[in-house]
Amino acid sequence: MTKGPFVAMSVATAALGTALGSLALQLRAQGHEEYVESVTTFSVLMYITAALVAMTWFRDGRPHSD
Repeated sequence: MTKGPFVAMSVATAALGTALGSLALQLRAQGHEEYVESVTTFSVLMYITAALVAMTWFRDGRPHSD
């Protein structure tokens, strides 16, 4: 496979994780503590997903053995 889809997916999920982290900080500053934990958890999940996609891209580029 080409690396385009892997890179695009990894960058998009990392950007979403960053946006959600920023949202969590804004929610905390505005006093909406009940939502901060959920948004933070989802942000971390996006970073983990981005890392797994990058790992899949790396493993896909390695030569396959039988």
